[in-house]
Amino acid sequence: MDINQAIFKIGGKILENSNNIESVISQLTQLYKEGIFQKIIIIPGGGSYANFVRKLDEELQFGDDLAHWMAVYSMNYNGMILNRKYPALETIEKLTTFQDAKQMFCIFLPYSFLRKDDTLPHNWDVTSDSIALYVANKLKLSQCFLIKNIDGIFNSDKELIKSISTFKYNELKSSNQLDNIIDDDTNIKKSKPIDSHLLKLIEKYKTPCYILNGGPNNQRIIEFFNSDIPDEKKIFTKIGCQIEL
Repeated sequence: MDINQAIFKIGGKILENSNNIESVISQLTQLYKEGIFQKIIIIPGGGSYANFVRKLDEELQFGDDLAHWMAVYSMNYNGMILNRKYPALETIEKLTTFQDAKQMFCIFLPYSFLRKDDTLPHNWDVTSDSIALYVANKLKLSQCFLIKNIDGIFNSDKELIKSISTFKYNELKSSNQLDNIIDDDTNIKKSKPIDSHLLKLIEKYKTPCYILNGGPNNQRIIEFFNSDIPDEKKIFTKIGCQIEL
């Protein structure tokens, strides 16, 4: 792993819950202050705003381009809201700002960058998960952390899968051997742990993603980076490329 910098994508369910986001920012701040990382860049998810765009797109048929950019801008909006709540976290729009800094704990607003570096597909297979890994690759980071409101990926027997390849993930998904995740708000809607394009990017860049729970009643992020805790006692899922695993 990189010993001095990391990227953390914070999902909408974390951003939109005051207890969740307080826990995540507190843990990341601790990692930063203790020197575990000299540089931390946060990628905000689109959350409810992106979901609203998705619903409108289904009804009004915006078209892929408009829907894509509206969803990306929802990430910017959530980043600005996060900055207002935690003003010590600087917002940046250029990756060179992060790359040139010796120390930095910041929020990346991706809209302007992606407008200029328009490589990712314009469809709903691409969410902030894929964008985070894409940015991680641009920064030459060797891993990407996805902070969500789940412990990781579970099989149909409700067992946590600690490490899984993209191939195995697709295999289990296609055979309905992954546990369904129920939305906390409706108790009905099933959410997806990751977007489908992320799997392609993991293979393309040979860069793994780690899912960590950012809920307020645990210290999953701190525990993950604690070298005194053995991996078997840590709660996470690593999604890696087929060759690596």
